[in-house]
Amino acid sequence: MQPYVSANGAHIPALGYGTFRLSGADTLRMVPHVLQLGFRHIDTAQAYGNEAEVGEGIQASGVNRADIFLTTKVWVDKFGHDALIASVEESLKKLKTDYVDLLLLHWPAGHALPEPVGALNAVVKAGKVRHIGVSNFNVAQMQEAIGLSAAPLVTNQVEYHPFLDQSPIITAARAAGLSITAYFAMADGKVFTDPVLKDIAGAKGRSVAQVVLRWVIQQDGLIALSKTAGEARAAENFAIFDFELSRDEMAAIHTLARPDGRIVSPAGLAPVWDAA
Repeated sequence: MQPYVSANGAHIPALGYGTFRLSGADTLRMVPHVLQLGFRHIDTAQAYGNEAEVGEGIQASGVNRADIFLTTKVWVDKFGHDALIASVEESLKKLKTDYVDLLLLHWPAGHALPEPVGALNAVVKAGKVRHIGVSNFNVAQMQEAIGLSAAPLVTNQVEYHPFLDQSPIITAARAAGLSITAYFAMADGKVFTDPVLKDIAGAKGRSVAQVVLRWVIQQDGLIALSKTAGEARAAENFAIFDFELSRDEMAAIHTLARPDGRIVSPAGLAPVWDAA
């Protein structure tokens, strides 16, 4: 059984299937497949252009909608109050559901936060969204959003992998009762050639991907998103609940972080990141 992370009233499966950069056809094929494998957490976004296929895939899976934790994100051009509410209606229509479990503001993008955070609360009150959170926010922005929101925030979804020290945001999120949802855990493929990770994987009889995903979810309050367009890799990614990394192995992976480890930082969207 996969573990769940509890965060400010939300119970979130610790391993999610992410659909970033997944084509419509791959989404239609993979979403039912991963749900049948046992995944219960699906992550998409308006900006990914595949919400409709995610919705079709969920329907085709035969898995009860109530058993699935479904996340989507509002793009930065919809942060006005009315625009955000309208965009949620559009997402629900595409996703073929009357609610999402988690709605995130996708990037801070230099926007003033009172209006979009107020709109998040409006869609929670309307029953269209169960939980709310943010993505790619730094500590100050996350804390500002928490202070502005009547409903509790439950996650900050950020880039996180062995080469990036995210301790400032992880510590701040834990202190506020939020989870951290890690994306880009494979560091755009860089993990697969790292000798430390390869050694640990060899000693465990596991793949590097399994070791990295396990490293994420073994940390308190952390959720990992895994993304693949391959059925065999998806099954491998899901098979991480029957082993543990030792304290020394966890520590060895933490030592891989380096100052230039961040990969995702688009100009005009990203904040000033917290220094580790």
